[in-house]
This record gives sequence, C-alpha cells and structure tokens, in this order.
Amino acid sequence: MANPLKGKKIVLGITGSIAAYKACYIIRGLIKRGAEVQVVITPAGKEFITPITLSALTSKPVISEFFAQRDGTWNSHVDLGLWADAMLIAPATASTIGKMANGIADNMLITTYLSAKAPVFVAPAMDLDMYAHPSTQKNLETLRSYGNHIIEPGTGELASHLVGKGRMEEPDVIIRRLEEFFAAKDGDLAGKTIMITTGPTYEKIDPVRFIGNYSSGKMGFALADECAARGARVILVSGPVQLRTHYPVYRYFGVESAGEMFEAATSLFDDADAVIMAAAVADYTPEQVADRKIKREKTGDMSLNLKPTRDIAAHLGEMKKQHPGKVLVGFALETNDEQHNAEDKLNRKNLDFIVLNSLNDKGAGFRYDTNKISIIDRNGKKDYPLKSKAEVAADIVDHLAEVMKRE
Repeated sequence: MANPLKGKKIVLGITGSIAAYKACYIIRGLIKRGAEVQVVITPAGKEFITPITLSALTSKPVISEFFAQRDGTWNSHVDLGLWADAMLIAPATASTIGKMANGIADNMLITTYLSAKAPVFVAPAMDLDMYAHPSTQKNLETLRSYGNHIIEPGTGELASHLVGKGRMEEPDVIIRRLEEFFAAKDGDLAGKTIMITTGPTYEKIDPVRFIGNYSSGKMGFALADECAARGARVILVSGPVQLRTHYPVYRYFGVESAGEMFEAATSLFDDADAVIMAAAVADYTPEQVADRKIKREKTGDMSLNLKPTRDIAAHLGEMKKQHPGKVLVGFALETNDEQHNAEDKLNRKNLDFIVLNSLNDKGAGFRYDTNKISIIDRNGKKDYPLKSKAEVAADIVDHLAEVMKRE
C-alpha cells in the first residue's frame, strides 16, 4: 500500500512544554515518510527547543511571530492554514489547549489554528494534576466537539481513566494516528457508518451475581479496528469487557444487559449503513432480580425462573424491511448441526450474511486470539482456515464491502 503521508503538508505546532524535544522525533518520522513539515512555535516553546534545530530538520524557517522582520514582512496565518493537509500540535500545553478552546488568538500558533481548514490533531502534554483538572477536561471536550482529534497515551482507550494521562503520547504513535487518518480517507468504507455489537451480556440475579457467558469481545473489537482502518465511522456497542480499540471509534456505548444492548442497537439502527452483530447476547434473563444479596444459608436449594430476552437480530431484521439498503451481518456460534442452524438463522432474521464458527474447532470461539469461520449467504458458503482474529476481521469486512457495493 502506498505511504499515506507521502506528499502531505503538515503544520507542526510546538508549545512551551518539557516534551518539546519529542517534536524532533516527530519531524524526522514525518519527513522519512515523505511529508513536508512547517513548524510554528510559541514564544514559550522557544525556551525549550531552539528554532535553529527545528529549521535544520525541516529545511524551512521556523515561524513564531506575526512579523518575520522589522521591515513589515509578515507571516500569513491564513495562507499557512490553507496550505496544510493537517495541523498537529505536539506538545500541546494546558494553556494552549485553553486558548484553542476559547479562541484566544494571541500568538501565531493559535491564529494559524483558527484559520486551518485541515483536520487538527492535538497531543496534550502536562502533569497529571493539570490534566485532571475540570477546566482542562472541559477544554478538551470542547476541542473534541469542534472535530479536533485528541491524541492521548493509550490512544483508542474507551474508558476516560486518568491513570497515565497527561504525558504526551510517543512520537511513533502520533505519526501512526496521522497515517491511519489519511489511509482511512481513501478506504473502501469511507463515508459509511458501521454499527458493531460485541462482548457478553450480564443478566443480574442479585446485586452481586449474574448469568453471563465467556465472550471476551475480541472478535468485535477486531472488526471495529478493521472497519475504522478502512474509513468507516464505527459505532461500537459493547457489553462488559476489558479491551480498547487501536483506532478511535466514532461513538461508543457501554452496556451490561441484553435489554440495554437491545435498546442501544435499535435506537442507533437508523444511523448505520451496516450492522455487524458479533455480541454474545443472553437468550434468557431472570424474571425477578433480588434487591439484596441472596444468602445461601437462608435459601438452601434455589431455582431461577428465566424469561426470553428480546431478540436483537430478529428485531433489526424486521426494521431492515423498511430500509432495504442497510446490510445486516449475524454471527452463529454452534456446537452441532452448524450449517443448518446458521442457514436457518440467516433466513429467519433477514440477514445479508452470517459468520459461522463452531466450538468443535480447536482455537475458535470464546477467549481465543484466533478464530475459524465460514461465511454463509444466499449464494452459498465459503470456509476459511484458522487465523488471528485481526485476519478474520479483514475477511469478514472484505465480504461486507462487497455486499455494500451491490446494495
């Protein structure tokens, strides 16, 4: 595949942080990949790294002030903002993030940012207390709402934990985010929105016990990464898992029960061009949930009365009849009569195709890093060998892209 950064024009904004030295590694990495880099540095940034060093790396004069000389020659932030294919601010201090969020244009970097028509990437750099402060978090949320890409340590992490945050992400990860962005723009799913359900569901018995299954969510998260890598906006609806995506997702919804997953999936259906239902959703849930922990010594034998959960795939299949252009993909994990059961599910639930995997295949199913699948549609069945779940995700999304082209 062609280098997605080749020929790209990148404005690199550097601010007054101890992490400013890492900008040298970013510049070298970008130029090595064929990008053209123009540095814009704040006055405080020059206290940490010299413009001479940066100019030597980029082969361009470093821009810091509005006026380049005292004879009236000035640097046009508007032209610079229009020149760029992307603007990257790394490191971005709390002060600069605050100015960006509130439009305080008191230096060349901020005015360039406000004039930029290209996507903007921001790599925060500060101590943890500053990062965790509500004002910083509010400013970061404001930047996200403006469409800026925030690059933090643990890129792709879905939870908003503050552990390890604040420190600027490593240069190679920052560069990879830019590569991923430009590669995705030209992907075969660019402009499409894909909803993926994944993980297990937990059906409560009492406040500390539940009925669940062994699903790890690994297959669904691999699918989310593959779709995002091809340019899709990914809506990820996940049961309780301890995973993160490598690529950022468009929207993330964490759920616990089958009922919560049903509500999320059906409410988001209209927003999606395709839905991949990779979650292991409970078929039954307790009729009653105790509001206190059930004590064994008081109950002795215990029976649970279960009721069916609402069938997400069947309901979306019915909704699809009113939206024939949408694509529905199901999963079938079987232990016997595998193909017959999968074909029956395909037809009953109005799916476009179904991914079959059997617990009888070694290395396939729950908790493994590998999977062995067959893809079944109304034209037949195609078998695949045992592969990593990332490779399996690519096979599934290949088939999805083909189906979406025909719709």
